[in-house]
Amino acid sequence: MKKNSVFVSIVIVAAFIAAVIIYSVIFGASSHFSDAGKEHPKDVMGIIYTGGIIVPLLLMLTIMVFTFIIERFFSLSKAKGSGDINKFLHNVETRLNEGNIDAAIDLCSKQRGTVANIVRAGLERFKELRNENRLEAELKLAEVKRTIEEATMIETPLLERNLIGLSTIASISTMVGLLGTVLGMIRSFRALGEAGAASATQLSIGISEALVNTAFGIFGAIIAIVFYNFFTNKVDAFVYTIDEAALNLVETLNTRFLAVKATA
Repeated sequence: MKKNSVFVSIVIVAAFIAAVIIYSVIFGASSHFSDAGKEHPKDVMGIIYTGGIIVPLLLMLTIMVFTFIIERFFSLSKAKGSGDINKFLHNVETRLNEGNIDAAIDLCSKQRGTVANIVRAGLERFKELRNENRLEAELKLAEVKRTIEEATMIETPLLERNLIGLSTIASISTMVGLLGTVLGMIRSFRALGEAGAASATQLSIGISEALVNTAFGIFGAIIAIVFYNFFTNKVDAFVYTIDEAALNLVETLNTRFLAVKATA
């Protein structure tokens, strides 16, 4: 969790710096304006620049969204392991039915990933207790279940990491955009109350500022919400696979324990 906090802090700082540079250097380039005062944009980038000081903040949130999306794709891909999970679980069950615990553990080491780590934790604990004659089979099985539950509690938060970031950005992006909209409207109404030829220019700039911030805020919120729901469904499916794998493992080990008990 500490490493993730450092990661999030780095993302925030880097996203802010990148947003300021993009806003100032790219959107604010003189080629996008027909005047030195940058009040008459010639293209879309110039219009975005006229959105005002809230635009860099919205850019920062958007950059953070895409950073978290990339991180989640990478982490979930890593959590799946090196091969097909269903095939891996089938092979583990086959090795257990053959009584070859070491081969099943070796499969976990090769597969890697979240499910493999949890299964391996249970198998290693089973191997430790298998020949412990002082404990009843039911107690051994209970200890294996506890080990699997502990491993699941460790692995599951890794699957959900940074989803709260996407959820937070989805919530505040629209509000930040609304703040920019309000500032733009304030500028527009102030221009209406002023006399002179510049009032029309100031009015158009204020309206542009309001609309740009609204658009950016909604865009960031939409992307964050879509991928938050996408990754939440992915995590739910992963957790279901973990629960199913743990249940099948316990049932298989239960059979092995009963076999050991009957032989003893």
